[in-house]
Amino acid sequence: MADRTPAVDAAIEAELRLLAPDVRASPELLGELLHPEFTEFGVSGTRWDRASIITALSENTSGNGRSIMTSRMRGVQLADDLVHLTFDTESNGRTAHRSSLWRQCDGAWLLWFHQGTPFSEGGPPKP
Repeated sequence: MADRTPAVDAAIEAELRLLAPDVRASPELLGELLHPEFTEFGVSGTRWDRASIITALSENTSGNGRSIMTSRMRGVQLADDLVHLTFDTESNGRTAHRSSLWRQCDGAWLLWFHQGTPFSEGGPPKP
């Protein structure tokens, strides 16, 4: 069950900010949200570090682009300084399950780890 604590609320707010087109287009704004040790396993299977994801997103995102749609976002506070979020996204007809770990560092919530797994709405029936 998801717990709505101030930490979970802060992580959700930061996640939604990270998904905004103007933030994704700005290396500076992205850098404000990513932990120095950030790692991602993307929907493509690519492993990203902080520098490579900032470059890829800021070069391939228009500040006037369409927002990524989110659904079923929920979170749980795992420790005083650690929040786990799960949610689904849809962008340009592609859907993905998402998992993010946010760490509080010097008063700011920073994305430490992220994973995206593609799925289709009409996928196999659940057991």
